Amino acid sequence: MCKRGLLLLVLNLLGMVVAEPQVPCLFIFGDSLSDNGNNNNLATLAKSNYQPYGIDFPDGPTGRFCNGRTAVDFIAQFLGFDHFIPPFANITGRDILSGVNYASGGSGIRDETGANLGQHISLSMQVVNFHATVEQLKIVLGSKTSVADYLSKCLYSVNIGVNDYANNYFIPEYYSTSRLYTPEQFATVLIQQYSEQLKIMYNYGARKVALMGLFQYGCVPLDLAQNNGACNSTVNSAIDLFNAKLPSLVDDLNKILDGAKFTFVNNTAISNDIGMNGQAYGFTVANAACCSVLTGVETCRIHGSTCQNRSEYVFWDQAHPTEAFHLINAKGMYNSSSSSSYTYPVNIQQLAQL
Repeated sequence: MCKRGLLLLVLNLLGMVVAEPQVPCLFIFGDSLSDNGNNNNLATLAKSNYQPYGIDFPDGPTGRFCNGRTAVDFIAQFLGFDHFIPPFANITGRDILSGVNYASGGSGIRDETGANLGQHISLSMQVVNFHATVEQLKIVLGSKTSVADYLSKCLYSVNIGVNDYANNYFIPEYYSTSRLYTPEQFATVLIQQYSEQLKIMYNYGARKVALMGLFQYGCVPLDLAQNNGACNSTVNSAIDLFNAKLPSLVDDLNKILDGAKFTFVNNTAISNDIGMNGQAYGFTVANAACCSVLTGVETCRIHGSTCQNRSEYVFWDQAHPTEAFHLINAKGMYNSSSSSSYTYPVNIQQLAQL
């Protein structure tokens, strides 16, 4: 008997009730904010399966770009899962029944995004991997109808797009997009491609989908250091154009796709609130990385030193938040009030219950 089965048996013998998760499975798509090991064996600079990453995570360095848990890890816990959703890179057998994490650091909506860093799994390829999982589920559950019913009850998190700016549009020496499109045109092109990818996910069975808005990358420590301590308003303005189109995308998909339940998570609103009320949340440092870094590099030095007061830092490295920030961000996603600007039209808890 597996350890989990033994645990459930013991709890039942003790008369304790073991609550089932609010949804049967959680599928995760995205970039380094959600990646939990899919990049570990890729030839890329966008990897984090080494110390000091994972210093506060039970399993140590796993490929998470964080000192501990990420927002989707917390969402999984809030939903009632007793384990973290495994990465597609090493998923096995019936583990797919509780969901899969397809996210890949450096990836974007556009296939070429992140190529400057090395290998990556673009959103289009993540959707292909999702389809492979769906085919496996047909074997496990026995029929196409059973799979469709199962997947319709699951939750889907999609957090992607910031690399289409940070590792595409704003690297003109490597990519031509900024010469081909104005920021407004680029946002429109991204939304159009994103819409098609989401429709394919829907065709494979996704129904309850949370689209995560992009945070303001122009205010990460890497950009602050390159901009004399100020946020890069050019980057943030371009990202704002993309974010502004997401609520309409949600409305359109919910209207044209039968049974679709898309919602928008306004990460900029959540992070701005945390920024304005940083001390109330326990943060004292919002402009520097907690781990030691090389000049001009996002990620932590291998086996480098770290700050001692990690819960007081917004950023773990030059671009990714600490576990402390991820927790507050996840709470905003999960159970924000109906009057909040954090989610539209429903929060993640409500989405799970639809």
